[in-house]
Amino acid sequence: MTLTATQKSLLSWSALALLAWGLLQLLSPVLMPFVLAAVMAYALHPLVQWLHDRRCPRWLGAGIALTLLGVVGLAVVLLIVPVVTRQVPLLKEQVPGLLEHLNHWLHPLAARFGLEVSVDVNGVRDVLRKLVSGHESDLVDSLLSSLRIGGSALAAVLGNLVLTPIVAYYLLLDWVSLVPRTTSWVPQRWLGFARSFLDETDEVLGQYLRGQLLVMAVLAVFYTVALALVGLKLALPIGVFTGLAVFVPYIGFGLGMVLGVLAAALQFQELTGVLLVLVVFGIGQVVESMWLTPKLLGDRIGLHPLAVIFSLMAFGHLFGFVGVLVALPASAVLLVALRRARSAYFQSTLYRGELSDTALPPEN
Repeated sequence: MTLTATQKSLLSWSALALLAWGLLQLLSPVLMPFVLAAVMAYALHPLVQWLHDRRCPRWLGAGIALTLLGVVGLAVVLLIVPVVTRQVPLLKEQVPGLLEHLNHWLHPLAARFGLEVSVDVNGVRDVLRKLVSGHESDLVDSLLSSLRIGGSALAAVLGNLVLTPIVAYYLLLDWVSLVPRTTSWVPQRWLGFARSFLDETDEVLGQYLRGQLLVMAVLAVFYTVALALVGLKLALPIGVFTGLAVFVPYIGFGLGMVLGVLAAALQFQELTGVLLVLVVFGIGQVVESMWLTPKLLGDRIGLHPLAVIFSLMAFGHLFGFVGVLVALPASAVLLVALRRARSAYFQSTLYRGELSDTALPPEN
């Protein structure tokens, strides 16, 4: 059977796509730090270029940008560590009292329905005593044992933490020449389409990153001020962490709310304080979803909430925690591709059939 030129081209590209997919599957553990470094380089390139335009050497600008990113990450860690270290000792001291208050409220309520319901406060106190104190040596032995068992995984994580910024640094140095060298591999007949696609993708991602930074800053200020007005002592670390963590949709907000509720329960020892903290987080979520995100991110990306949840689950399943971090930017790129595919489909004979004058559906 003789193949036409179109069929040969289709088979060639299909074989290349299968080969590329196989290589990605085979080398995915090795490629992950390079993918993350590429995302970091893309996000930091405007800052490096801005410094370069003001006569700052590119090598110095790349170092400054990565240092600033590292300082922000370290600051987030330093905000969370005090929260955790404060809450753990308070668990042993205050949770039993909180459970006793719960018993006073729960026991009469259950008695109305003929039920005998109560919390074993002494049992909980014993469990907390064993977890928090008296078994530090056992905990250290268990931790060392787990580190020995999973030493290779730990070494891989630490290696990636060191390798990723190094790769990002070299990408930032070569970014200006890297993009033209990459596009030079595109076939000439597709070059116009590829450049148009990359320009639109860059526009969408740029708007997403700028809008997301504004959303994070506004929410960090809101949660800090609102939790302080409620009277929460840990308002600053929890508020700033929650604002920054909304970069990961739903997950970041959920972690911040759990920390806030736990801190409120241990500090106030009453339901009113916990409810006030929940009200603050509820207002923050409504403001973010109903006003901040549409106003600052706009409808340019236009991901439906179900699409956001699906992309988080899909990228998290494929690439782990890093996949969760890059899920929305990657989904924005896919959205551009889907728009192009939709437009091409509406112009194709597969959709239009033999009627060339059939009206096309309007673009959204």
